[in-house]
Amino acid sequence: QVQIVQSGGGLVQPGRSLRLSCVVSGSILGFPAMAWYRQGPGKQRELVGTISGGDSVVYADSVKGRFAITRDSSNKRTVYLQMNNLKPEDTAIYYCNHLATDTWGQGTQVTVSS
Repeated sequence: QVQIVQSGGGLVQPGRSLRLSCVVSGSILGFPAMAWYRQGPGKQRELVGTISGGDSVVYADSVKGRFAITRDSSNKRTVYLQMNNLKPEDTAIYYCNHLATDTWGQGTQVTVSS
């Protein structure tokens, strides 16, 4: 059984940065392909970006150039979402997803406000 634990998040001022972490455990093979989603208040869940098993990344247009998804060099089951130049519209609950099993993390709140 695959499990995901997320960490990071919180309250930050516009223009600042935050990093979210996502750790995958359980019976998986190779380097896990992962996705980050978010759901803002009153909005549908949307895809933020993905990282493949080969570390190819794709981003939503809304975060391109500001967010980066990376994989930990020593623990390949840990994936990060680095969020820079945060905007109030980035306020959302962020979720990590293991694509092969469609397993979700618990979600973490990110609030961007002055």
